Amino acid sequence: MPRYEFRCRACGDTFEVNRSMAAAGDPASCPQGHADTVKLLSAVAVTGRGGAGGGAPAPAGGGCCGGACGC
Repeated sequence: MPRYEFRCRACGDTFEVNRSMAAAGDPASCPQGHADTVKLLSAVAVTGRGGAGGGAPAPAGGGCCGGACGC
């Protein structure tokens, strides 16, 4: 289940709420009982060696099309 981060405008506390994606926009009360909260935008970082390349380095080249256009 996705985890969403909120910040309370009254006390400044930051907290997380687990809820379905369908309920992502629903309001959340802070743990201190305040109702004036705002949902924060979170960045997701995915790391690892998965994928079709099998960890192979990206091909070298320059410009917009691998250097062939001379830019």
